[in-house]
Amino acid sequence: MFRFTPPHEATMALAVVVPLLAFATPSAAQTANAPPTESDTRFTIGDIVVTAPSMARSTGNVLTSVDLLGGDVAQRQSVDNAWEIFARLPGVVLTDFNQGTTSGRFSIRGFNGEGEINAVKLMIDGVPTNDNAGGMTGIDMIAPLDIAGIELVRGTSDPRWGLNNIAGNANILTRIGGNYLDARLIGGAFGTADGQVSAGLERGKFSQNYLVSYRRTDGYRDHADLDRLNLAGKWFYDFGATRLGAIVRYSTATAQEPGYLTDADAYTDRQRSYAVSETDGGKRRIGQYSLHLDSDLADTLALSAKGYANSLTDDRYVRFSASVAQQRRLTDEWQYGGIVALHYHPHVDFLHALMIEAGGDIQVQDNRSLRWLTDRRVITSQTRDQQFGLTVYGGYIQAVIEPTAWLKITPAWRVDRVDGHFANRLAGTTAPINDYGTISQPKLSVAITPVRDVTLYANYGRTFQIGAGSGAYLVPPRTVDVAPSINEGYEGGIKVTRGRWLEARVALWQQTASGELKRRLNDPSGDFDNLGKTRRRGIDLQLDLKPARGVDLWGSYSHQTATIVTPDPATPSQAGNAIDHVPQNVVSGGLDVTAVDRLRLSLWGNGQSSYELTPANTQGRYGSYVVLNAEVAYAVTPHVELSLQVKNLANDHYEYVWYDGTQRLHAPADPRALFGAVRLRL
Repeated sequence: MFRFTPPHEATMALAVVVPLLAFATPSAAQTANAPPTESDTRFTIGDIVVTAPSMARSTGNVLTSVDLLGGDVAQRQSVDNAWEIFARLPGVVLTDFNQGTTSGRFSIRGFNGEGEINAVKLMIDGVPTNDNAGGMTGIDMIAPLDIAGIELVRGTSDPRWGLNNIAGNANILTRIGGNYLDARLIGGAFGTADGQVSAGLERGKFSQNYLVSYRRTDGYRDHADLDRLNLAGKWFYDFGATRLGAIVRYSTATAQEPGYLTDADAYTDRQRSYAVSETDGGKRRIGQYSLHLDSDLADTLALSAKGYANSLTDDRYVRFSASVAQQRRLTDEWQYGGIVALHYHPHVDFLHALMIEAGGDIQVQDNRSLRWLTDRRVITSQTRDQQFGLTVYGGYIQAVIEPTAWLKITPAWRVDRVDGHFANRLAGTTAPINDYGTISQPKLSVAITPVRDVTLYANYGRTFQIGAGSGAYLVPPRTVDVAPSINEGYEGGIKVTRGRWLEARVALWQQTASGELKRRLNDPSGDFDNLGKTRRRGIDLQLDLKPARGVDLWGSYSHQTATIVTPDPATPSQAGNAIDHVPQNVVSGGLDVTAVDRLRLSLWGNGQSSYELTPANTQGRYGSYVVLNAEVAYAVTPHVELSLQVKNLANDHYEYVWYDGTQRLHAPADPRALFGAVRLRL
């Protein structure tokens, strides 16, 4: 059992920050001879390759805790689902349902991954990819070999995004441009077979990139087969100061669901799938189609614009336990949107530098949600037929003001508006959108570089949450509009670097919500509960050390609490309780050793402490684990690499657990598993 009780966050921060400052402070001679450095709050794992950079909407203008994962790390992962790659980033909590296409998700900053509150905005190449409920279904379109890098922005101070940007945002950057052919074949445990091909062809000003990937596995548990095909094409033309492009992605997956085990079987027969689940499973189809424009209008002015359409069809049969009927859940969603940003660098005599950025975005959704009760996939009755449109639009302005080379101040303001309509086609009724009004979100960030390679930073910001599904509308019996839940966050941190061999960051943070909304996942109406006023706070410690050539050691530790401060009047006993499925301690780390030019050894892992199952905190704590993984890779030639990867090296028997109102239900995770791969690069 993984248990650790840390000291108070502030005490821990001082214990770490003081030695860092003492270690990082250069001598007077070094300071005199060293040029000033940019304020940098980012933490990097792996190698970051920048392709076709744009000044507009860049994370370089965000003075908060930002984590970057290099494509070199992402591309060599063997995973059933792309969200699992986020385990390589610090302070990320993974929720592994292990139920076919409904596989799981990642979360940050004291939020859970249950799907009741989805707090991370997901982008692929800067294109919003969340579904209506804020879920990350669109991440299924990603194959590891096509990833150029991942950016994870934490906190409430980033003004670039509104909807779903509650605790931060993640942007998966894929490979665009270049001349290459990269293919990887994977085989191993549970009948897994995986083939990925990523190719780029660039001739003159025109580039084209393609991805084809296919993965099939029987899964560790009975009745857990998965088949997924991903396709992508990217075409860009560079006119010099202007670049135009188009991206098309498509994913189709069919999977079985093994279901959940009761307390009686969860630890004695982990592979088992009950007979009630033998017809559970589903099919998911996802598409994304986008146009991209980046233009340097002048030496000091840049424009970035995108238009996109997303499609999702998710057809699922699920029976959670023997005490309830099987359901068919059909989701059909289309999203249409546009994004624009202008980035201006005027010259001001009395300032070291000034940047002004203004932008906006709009997303129009057309959604349909249907549910039936079924018996072995035969419909017996219909419980839901909802059609609803949602339009969210907003804009922001921010200035990055540098009075001197060592001080950066970034005030920003964002506003959003919400519109829409709802129809209950079963009941023949309609409802208007809740009157959310104009959602105002002031933000302020400050970064100081007192000495070379040391950045002190602090930020404040507001983000918002609205209802998902029918919860966004004034549906009876509600007669009063529900206000948006306003999240207010603070963060203070220090980032220290020493050349290329040391990178460290410490951050203290807090985030409160005025009236958190929790979606009822199994309610036929699709309504929500008011969790109440909540508070999340924590400390993040991160270190990347390269003590010798060919050796890279990194680690992170996060302590976080998520508390119900003022509960809904209907549940007064929950005051002071922990929010469910939020572990207080999250750890991750890794070691990469390139002993000789052709040989690479890697060891990495992540873990978390246990969590409560319900806001009532009455069902015990579950879900703790520490999982280690290892890889050895050998380059047979400059173009061919062979590798072996062992996942869950210590064979930890960990699980995901939830409470359905009558019993605890368990989803065992995979045991130790061995995979082999061959990679060809031309």
